[in-house]
Amino acid sequence: MTPKIQDFANEALRLPREARAFLAEKLLESLDLDESVPLSPEWQEEICRRCRELDEGKVTLIPAEEVLREAGERLG
Repeated sequence: MTPKIQDFANEALRLPREARAFLAEKLLESLDLDESVPLSPEWQEEICRRCRELDEGKVTLIPAEEVLREAGERLG
């Protein structure tokens, strides 16, 4: 890692929590998934299991915004 990137990371860590969360979200959104990287058989099985449970109505999805809001409330 270059010193410039390390300086940027150190600056970012001094930001308020909400600003860090915003920055983290934007950075994650900027990453492209490399579909050429194969998933392990275990992950493929887990993905299939989760999709099956969703299709069968055994689980329901919770929007990320709701999960993050509740987590923020619990963590204060």
